[in-house]
Amino acid sequence: QVQLVESGGGLVQAGDSLRLSCAASGRTFGRYAMGWFRQAPGKEREFVATIGWSGGNTFYADSVEGRFTISRDNAKNTMYLQMNSLKPEDTGVYYCAARASITLATMWDEFDYWGQGTQVTVSS
Repeated sequence: QVQLVESGGGLVQAGDSLRLSCAASGRTFGRYAMGWFRQAPGKEREFVATIGWSGGNTFYADSVEGRFTISRDNAKNTMYLQMNSLKPEDTGVYYCAARASITLATMWDEFDYWGQGTQVTVSS
């Protein structure tokens, strides 16, 4: 069982940066692939980025490639999402997720545990 808690969201202007954190409970954090998803009002939850258990493998949605960076610190049981050059279309609730597997995934139903989400709002 893994419990996830996101933090770091807020209201920013276009072009600004934010760093989201996802703190995980449990001793086996390092055995989980992790991911970030987001959901805008009236839209489906969409994949943002994923990272393998060691942090060596990452994959991003085209819409954030080159602007966002996913990382993890297994010693601290924490995952991060550094978001630069934010755009209004990045607005939404950002969720972290854990997958009980060492392989990467991009579909929300491939993840086993979810946080409650943190709101990111980017004004133009």
